[in-house]
Amino acid sequence: MPATDELDTDAVKAGVVEALRAVYDPEIPVSLYELGLIYDIIVAPTGRVDIVMTLTAPGCPVADTLPQEVETAAKAVDGVSGVHVELVFDPPWRPDLMSEAARLELGMF
Repeated sequence: MPATDELDTDAVKAGVVEALRAVYDPEIPVSLYELGLIYDIIVAPTGRVDIVMTLTAPGCPVADTLPQEVETAAKAVDGVSGVHVELVFDPPWRPDLMSEAARLELGMF
C-alpha cells in the first residue's frame, strides 16, 4: 500500500510551470515558458526539480541571471526540495518553439 505522504510530482511540476510563467525575458514581453525556452522539467519523488532550458541566443546578455531567476521561481513552489537548472544550446532555440499565445502576443502569426 503506498504511503499517504508521497509527493504528487505531477502537481509539483504544474506548480513549477506556473511559477516559470512569471519569469520573463527582459527583452521580450513574454514568459520564458511561453517562449519555449524551457525544454524539460523533471520532478523526482524527493522533490528535486531538474530544469533544462536554453536562451534565445548563446550571447544573450542575461545568460548569467536568467537561470538563477528560473531556479528561484521553482524553489518557491510547495513540495520542491531543490532545483538544478541546466543551460543548454543544443538544440538551439527556434521561434517555432513558442506557444501560440506567445506568437499572438508578439504579433507573429
